[in-house]
This record gives sequence, structure tokens and C-alpha cells, in this order.
Amino acid sequence: MTLLDVDDLEVRYDTSDESLHSVNGVSFTIEDGVNYALSGESASGKSTTAKAILGLLPDHAVIESGRIEFEGRDLRSMTPAERQDLLWEEIAFIPQTAIDALDPTLTVGGQICQAIRTHRTVSERSAKRRARELFETVGLNPGRTEDYPHQFSDGMRQRVVIAMALALDPKLIIADEPTTGLDVIVQDEIIDNILKIQEETDSSLLLITHDLSVIAETCDEMSVLYGGMVMEQGCIDNLLLNPSNPYTMGLKNAYPALDAGNGRDLVAVPGKPPNLDSKPTGCVFESRCPFATDACSETVPELEKLPYRNQRVACHHVERSNRMRSVAEDPSTWGGIAEGYRTRDGEVLLEVEELSKWYKREDSLLGSLPIDSIAPSITGLTGNIREWWDQRGEVIGTVIGRDESHVRAVDGVSLSVSRGEILGIVGESGCGKSTLGETLALLEDPTVDRFTFDGRSYEYYRDDLQLFRRKLQIIFQNPYESLNPRMTVEQLVKEPLTIHGYRLDERETAVEESLEQVGLAPAERYLDTYPNELSGGQRQRVAIARALVIDPDLLICDEPASMLDVSLQAEVLNLLRGLANTEGIGVLYISHDLASLSQIADRMAIMYLGQFVERGRTEQIVTDPQHPYTEALLAAVPETDPRGNRERITLDGKPALPSRATTSCQFAPRCPKATDCCWDEDPGLAEWTDDRHSAACFHPADDTLDGEPDEKRIDTAVESD
Repeated sequence: MTLLDVDDLEVRYDTSDESLHSVNGVSFTIEDGVNYALSGESASGKSTTAKAILGLLPDHAVIESGRIEFEGRDLRSMTPAERQDLLWEEIAFIPQTAIDALDPTLTVGGQICQAIRTHRTVSERSAKRRARELFETVGLNPGRTEDYPHQFSDGMRQRVVIAMALALDPKLIIADEPTTGLDVIVQDEIIDNILKIQEETDSSLLLITHDLSVIAETCDEMSVLYGGMVMEQGCIDNLLLNPSNPYTMGLKNAYPALDAGNGRDLVAVPGKPPNLDSKPTGCVFESRCPFATDACSETVPELEKLPYRNQRVACHHVERSNRMRSVAEDPSTWGGIAEGYRTRDGEVLLEVEELSKWYKREDSLLGSLPIDSIAPSITGLTGNIREWWDQRGEVIGTVIGRDESHVRAVDGVSLSVSRGEILGIVGESGCGKSTLGETLALLEDPTVDRFTFDGRSYEYYRDDLQLFRRKLQIIFQNPYESLNPRMTVEQLVKEPLTIHGYRLDERETAVEESLEQVGLAPAERYLDTYPNELSGGQRQRVAIARALVIDPDLLICDEPASMLDVSLQAEVLNLLRGLANTEGIGVLYISHDLASLSQIADRMAIMYLGQFVERGRTEQIVTDPQHPYTEALLAAVPETDPRGNRERITLDGKPALPSRATTSCQFAPRCPKATDCCWDEDPGLAEWTDDRHSAACFHPADDTLDGEPDEKRIDTAVESD
């Protein structure tokens, strides 16, 4: 039975200056019980298609043509009241950013109850009971339904939104990038959660995402969109194992795989998405396609079914797909390979020993009082309060200042970076990796500092920060925020030269050289453009050019590619690898994306609660992990091969607050291998070593435990932000 049928959908956005043809003839069907994906880069039209289905398009959007039917009912002809009855009841929506979808003034349970009672005639008590049931379903503590959105972590907020979407047992769930921006472990938990719920409720899924690995593990069929058009669609196995459109080939090959081998260049699809101010008259991918011919620019290819398989392709050269598929695997086909060759054992540029950064907490009167002094005379309630305090008092005491006065964001970290080397720092959100980068860049004053840079101590540079900033530059995660929107590219790249008094007599030449160095050539084309006129990858290239223009020795990169589409990620990663190879620049690359980092980093350090738990050459970390936390990170990386049967390693609980010294292993509360010694002693990185590979673990991967893990691990993890 057909659940959703979208036929020849066209959507246009009207602005005061021009019209944007965002969706141009998109068609697909979702059968009952099928998980379907819409994939493609930003501006491909996938989210606009989802909003058209939901009736959530903004006022300046116009559906020019097309049919949208749900179980045979025409959604476009429905009145607002009829559509409201349908939404949540039969079609539910999971947005990309959970914090924006939740009302900060209402408890999360209250918001779920509100959705239930809007569509069903039930008592408040029944609605609350249903909210608690939903919390259990998505793996949250039912006792937290009375908490507010800000009291949850990002992953937990996403689970709240999923619970809300499931409140009325919908037949179809539309999820718009539900895991984008989440750590790999949290992403894995969310995916697993959605799949288990679907199996229990027998609902269908329309997944909007650019992440092919998530699609491979969750969906049955998919459509690949580009420029508002369907480039390829059909069975997941066919599209991901035998893509027949060059765009699909480029996306698939751009996605990093852990088993690809260290040193492999990533495929970076050149160019940027098309300008859709008019309807396409040829193939929309023609300007970026390495296989394009004259016919591609003259006529729009039809979406044609391939014989003997569930696959339809829009390409003028589909008969050459086998040959194109083979050639497309070579990064040089797309022209985005990293320049130069890796060097080994270069001069040490940055050396750090036992670096720490602690943040002082304010003392609190409440934090210093025992429970009996807080509520000594609340008759009949003291027992409940005492029980609540026993469960949460330690966490609250830590947060509001009882006994402890510091958060140990970075706690005794040692590392080195040589010229021409990329060192990757990997860990979940909150592990301290960004604080480490900011402290090394002297944007934060270290609490304990023993590090040298270019042969000189921290104290030397503290007295001459301008010299330090010229030698060491930091590139931030979001180019949308790190570039001044009121300045042109020329002004942005020229500004550091003026600040540092560097190459003042040849600033124009320096700006052009820097832009062309990062692949923005010819530079003249970009000098007068503003950030909003550039693609995400081009913006990040400008940010890198701005850092490079003063010829630094070291770059600290804080997740510079995490917000970009996969092909643009490859573009930035190849660029950084090439700069390290050719210019001898040292790079400290901070990320939670182990797969991408494994392709460009020479060495890696795995970080957990302010400390390194494993460190070694990249191939050692990826192929022979020794710490259980590293194993969990690697196991959580999804695969693009739909035939894969990846074994998930679930970590119980959340990381504890890094606010107090401990004599035990920090990872013990979540570790499946923890034994008595893990609770009694904190292992250092020297606990296990082998050929410049070290791990802070009493039970490394090659160690076999005698007996069962210690029972202390049970119920010790604190559910916290």
C-alpha cells in the first residue's frame, strides 16, 4: 500500500530581487513499512520538499505544481484545520535542531502532554502517564519529564523530540537531519533508538540527510537530489553499491571510511551548487561533472529506469556508468587531491607537558549545607526530599560548589606537533578538546603550563602576544560566524596583514597568493565578494586563507569541517593535508569525526574528561585500539555499505562532570571492562605502551580478563548534561 506519493513537485521562493526555483519536478513514493531517504548537499531541495509535504513552507514560497498524497488524500487541498488533525496524528516531524523545537518555558513532559491533549480527548493524568511511557521508549529516565529543555544534553533533547513525535503513534515520521552535529556515539544511540521504535510501532520513515552512512544503516530506498532535481533513486543496495549518476558517485567516494587506509586522498566534488534563479535547461550537475559533454548542457536528462533492478537514473551517459564508476573512485578525477607528500620526524614545533586548564566555580551556601539543615521541618516530605538528595545531591553539590571549586576541563595533557605533521584530537562533546585548543592558542590562560612553541616558553610569548598570534593561528568551526559579513573577501584576508604590520608594501599580492593557495583561483574573482555570496566550503577556505596570509607555523583547527556537506568536508581536509605537506605547517586538528580524521592525521590522541586515554600513530589507533573508549568511538562510526552488519558497543550513562580529582579511572563508570583496580587507581598513559602507542588502561584490548567486570559499574553513571 502506498503511504506517501509525491509527483512532479515544483517549489519556488519569491524575494524582492529574484525568484529561486528550489524544487524542480521531484517525484517519489513511500510504501507502507518502508524507510525512505532524501539525500544531497545543502540547497539540493530536500528540506524544502519535506516542508512542502508538512505544509510548513514560509509565506514567500509557492508550490507551482505537483501532487502530494498521503494514503490517497490530497494534502495540498486540505484546510489548515484538516492538516492540523493529520499532523502528529498520522504524520510526525523530527526537526534538525531540537533546542529550537522545544519551548524553553515549559517542561518537556508538559510539551508532550500538550501535543497529546490537542489531538486526543484524554485526562491530564493519562497524558502524563503516556509521556512517561514515551520517555522509557526512547531511553530517558521517566522521572525527568518535569525537567526543562536546557537541563538536557543535545542527544537527550533529540530523544525528547523523538518521544514527542511518537506521542500519537504516527504512520509516517519525517526526520530532518536528526543526528547532524551530534557526536558519533550519541548519533549511533539515536539511530539505534529510531530503528527499535520503528520496529515496535510499525511506522515508516522519511529521512532527510546528507550522511550516506546513516542512510545505509536505516533506509530501504532513497532519492539523491541536486539542484532541486532527482539525480538517482531506487533501492539502497543499488544506489550505494552501484551508483550510476556521477553526482551519487562523487558523494559516495567523498565519504571517509575507516578501512580505506591512512594516507588516502578524499574525493572533493569541485565547484558549488547551481544558481537556481531560473529553471534548469540542461543537467544541473554539468558544471561540476568530470564526465560532462556538450549534450549535458543542452538538455535535461530524463529519470529513466535501469533494466532488471529497482533504480532510476537521470544521466545522458548512463550506458557508461560502469566505466565512470571505476574512474570516479580516483580523487584526481575530481581534481581535489592533496598536494605534496607527507614528511616524517620533522622538527618539533609545539611541545606540551602536563598542561591543565581549570575553571573556578563560585562557592554556594546551599552547596555547603547538609540536607537536614535545608529542610528539617517539612513534615511528611523530608523522606522524599532525602531520597531525591541521595540520588542527585552529589551532582548538585558539584554544580553549585559543594566541596569542589574547579572544573578540570583540561587536566594534565602532554603532546607534541612537528612541522608538516597533523595531530588529531578526538573525543565527545565536553571532553575538553576545544578548551585545549583555545588554551594552546592563549585565548585562555593555562592553570598549569609547561609548553614550548618554536623553541620558546609560554612566558616569553605571554609578554609578546602579537608575535605569538602571527606564528600560531586558530580556525574555528563555523565560517558563518568567524567572518565579518560586512567585509569583502579582500578586506577579510588583508586585515591580519595590517594588524601585524606584515608585508605592508605588498598586501594585495599577499592576499591574492593566499586565496590561490587555498584553491580560490583566480583570486580576482573573489576579492569583491561577501561571505553570503560564497558556498560553505568557500567560506571556510577564506577563513583558512585569512589564517595563512601571515605565514604561521602552526594551525589549530577546531572542527572546521563539521558543519559542511561531505564533499565540502573532503575539500577542506585535503587542503589542510596539502598545506602540511608543501608548506611544512604543523596542524592540531580537533574533531569528533574519527573517520574523516583518520584520512589526514599522522597521529591521534583520544581525549576523555580532560585527559588523553590513548595516543599513537593513526593506523595504530584505527586498526589496533587498546582503550575501551577508543573501541567504542570506532564501533560507533556508521558504514556506507548497506550489506554491513556493524556491532554496536553501547556505553552506559553519560560522562561525569570533570570537576573533581579522582583516584580511579575516569572511564570506569561507563567501561564494560572495569574491575576493582580501575576504581582504586587511575591508570596513566604509561600503563600500556608499545612502539610509540600508549593507552591509559589496566585492561587493554589484547588483555583477557579473568572473571567478570566489577559490579560497581552498575548504576554509577550520572545522567547529566
